[in-house]
Amino acid sequence: MLYIVATPIGNLKDITLRALETLKKVDLVACEDTRITKKLLDRFEIKKPLTSFFQYSKAPKISQIIAVLKSGKNVALVTDAGTPGISDPGNRLVEAVILEGVAVMPIPGVSALTTLASVAGIDMQRFIFLGFPPHKKGRETFFKEIAALNYPVVYYESPHRVLKNLELLKNLTAGKKIILGRELTKMFEEIVRGTPEEALEYFRENPKKVKGEFTIIIC
Repeated sequence: MLYIVATPIGNLKDITLRALETLKKVDLVACEDTRITKKLLDRFEIKKPLTSFFQYSKAPKISQIIAVLKSGKNVALVTDAGTPGISDPGNRLVEAVILEGVAVMPIPGVSALTTLASVAGIDMQRFIFLGFPPHKKGRETFFKEIAALNYPVVYYESPHRVLKNLELLKNLTAGKKIILGRELTKMFEEIVRGTPEEALEYFRENPKKVKGEFTIIIC
């Protein structure tokens, strides 16, 4: 069995009992960064073999994990934070495992997407999730598409690009509002609401707050 295990996005107390039970019983944990996952397992006194599986993992790594599963062992897939398969390469492994006839089971939990949506204070019955914007080519087109949509749009952004992101939003999304979550579930969690221009001004005035991963809703 391949278990898709959601892990905390910041506050370790957000891990579920079921996630802990699963991590304790599997034979191998496939993870984005073995150092980060080891810290999580150590926190809960879980000792398991780890193998890396991340964005640039090639087909042989997928084959190795499938071989472990076909030998009768159980594997858990985790990311550094949140739910595997949401803006991460977990879907490639899941697809390959399904094609091999191996069962896959979700162990749901935290996601930055649903965390911010739950406190958005707007109608989120219908929304569009776009993952991370392109780094260079197609970036302006990405934001023009957001401006043209009539549903709330949720996406992720890194601290390295968030100011340029807000600059584009200010110029391309006149009349839109922004709900921006920073350091969600962590000690310095913050949710900024207003227009893209107001958010840009806020972070320019508070440059030390441009850190951590950002989850953004445009509406």
